[in-house]
Amino acid sequence: MSAILVINSGSSSLKYSLIDIEHENELASGLIERIGQELSPVGHRVRPDVRADAVVTMLDAEYRSERRIADHDDAFAVMLEQFAEHGPSLAQHPPVAVGHRVVHGGARFFASTLIDADVERQIEELAVLAPLHNPANLAGILAARAAFPGVPHVAVFDTAFHQTLPPAAYTYAIDAGLAREHRVRRYGFHGTSHQFVSESAAAFLGRDLGELTQIVFHLGNGASVTAIDGGRSVETSMGLTPLEGLVMGTRSGDIDPAALVHLSRRAGLSIDDLDALLNTRSGLKGLAGRSDMRDILAGREVGDEAATLAFDVYIHRLRAYAGAYIAQLGGVDVISFTAGVGENAAAVRAEAMATLGFAGVEIDHDRNTARERGIRRISTDASRVTVLVVPTNEELQIARQTEQVR
Repeated sequence: MSAILVINSGSSSLKYSLIDIEHENELASGLIERIGQELSPVGHRVRPDVRADAVVTMLDAEYRSERRIADHDDAFAVMLEQFAEHGPSLAQHPPVAVGHRVVHGGARFFASTLIDADVERQIEELAVLAPLHNPANLAGILAARAAFPGVPHVAVFDTAFHQTLPPAAYTYAIDAGLAREHRVRRYGFHGTSHQFVSESAAAFLGRDLGELTQIVFHLGNGASVTAIDGGRSVETSMGLTPLEGLVMGTRSGDIDPAALVHLSRRAGLSIDDLDALLNTRSGLKGLAGRSDMRDILAGREVGDEAATLAFDVYIHRLRAYAGAYIAQLGGVDVISFTAGVGENAAAVRAEAMATLGFAGVEIDHDRNTARERGIRRISTDASRVTVLVVPTNEELQIARQTEQVR
């Protein structure tokens, strides 16, 4: 068995997954949160047939605890402890490689890349474009390379899938020299998810990826939409940072830049104030005081005006991007929904597609509202556009790319 360890290191969290890449099965996964705070929740889940105690059940075993974890080095030590105590044994399933999620690869990294000292340096330099993400990703890389020094480590960039964007799509209409000097352009994010979903959709339909035009809505707390032509990203909603585009849990998405100038002049908001406003106090939270779509839907059901407006604004933005991307593609074969909201909120899917009959979209109510798991069709048999729900698996996509590179 060839196992690949996938690491997603956040500013205060460490998410990991051990994947049998030959059979594409997850052996174990875990999440360590609130690193550096007083108490850090630790969760470790193990597939039943690889549990350390050899007690096989039909359900995954889950182990939870809390402790003080000072930094990412401590977090890696705790992760190794979880494997030792609860399984699977890393002695029996030693990782042949470690794959790392890195949010921003700028225009330098077009594909997943073996990590060496120079790659680490470039990831650190690119932190200016993703100050909340790249430093945390790099901390995870350093800790992992210390913990697993004898295997290849591979950086899988959120931005790499979008390196196929044409200049007309990635160029902002500002002073060209200033943009070049400070690397201001559209980069796009959620690339591993958009790639996984578009490939899975083609496989599900038994179609050649190269012949399909697709739109993928990745709707979670962070949200983005990508137009994909023949397996290549040709337009995407997130830009220089993950802030642009759709309405999100706490992020504004698109906004008139002059609104920020106005708030600075009239409300006295500093650059840091504006950054916090747009990233943590906007989106659904800014409109309705709640960032979780489940709460928005519940409020809408009982006539909460703020929740209803938040939902309407959210849907309005989805429809606007859907229409624009259909125009950019010259028509679309497949539209897919993924991530927490996209996979679970039938009302969001139905309303987002409700005005797209002109493009050949027809949603089947029963299919859309059925509580089923796995990839599934929610459009009618007569619909000219196939609409799917495709559960994303970024960890598996990272493992696949790591296997290709190692």
